[in-house]
Amino acid sequence: MKKKRLGVNIDHVATIRNARGEKYPDPLTAALLAQKEGASSITVHLREDRRHIKDFDLKKLKEKLKIPINLEMAPTYSMLRTALRCKPKYVCIVPEKRQEITTEGGLNVNKNFKLLKSIIKKLNKRKISVSLFIEPKISDIKLAKLLNVNAIELHTGKFCNLFNNKKNYNKEFNNLKKASLYADKIGLNVHAGHGITYESLYKLCKINKITEYNIGHFLISDSIFNGLPNVIRKVKKIIKL
Repeated sequence: MKKKRLGVNIDHVATIRNARGEKYPDPLTAALLAQKEGASSITVHLREDRRHIKDFDLKKLKEKLKIPINLEMAPTYSMLRTALRCKPKYVCIVPEKRQEITTEGGLNVNKNFKLLKSIIKKLNKRKISVSLFIEPKISDIKLAKLLNVNAIELHTGKFCNLFNNKKNYNKEFNNLKKASLYADKIGLNVHAGHGITYESLYKLCKINKITEYNIGHFLISDSIFNGLPNVIRKVKKIIKL
């Protein structure tokens, strides 16, 4: 069985900081705490409008962290240049719309195939491991394999929204399970992220082909009341890290 991993997303520490234009709370401090508590990586989404994580945050994280950075980025050549300068260990390519509150779904891999192929080729050349944030669709997983990525990150938002609101989630859960099994079968690592809470994480952990969970908004939210170290320990216990 592949080793499980936890990526701690610290975007919303920066969201709180930016609300008042202060220097606190510092995302680096959160990242160092997560590192101390055994997080496998630190995930940051450097959006094109820089609404939370800023370029200087990325620079500080790269300089100070001992664990890898997983840089979420839109499939644009501007973001590619940033990634090639920073050289994170991991890049997750995500869709991005300026007007959205948060990422609303997976990449349209078919529509963006040519662009993705060009960007991924350049990242691979610099030995940066690439994943694609996609819906749990077999057709998209096949395209991801053709694009020569190392992993896919399944968008768990639809499942988590239904689960958290106590609605029928069986179809979405089965889609995630089938997608995970297929991706693993063809040699892709399977990650999961978006909308994950403690309860939905327990359920997702029943899909044993998922080897990495990237959790941010809920984790930072609960840390306001229970402290970041305690929240990370609880998440690790669920994942059984």
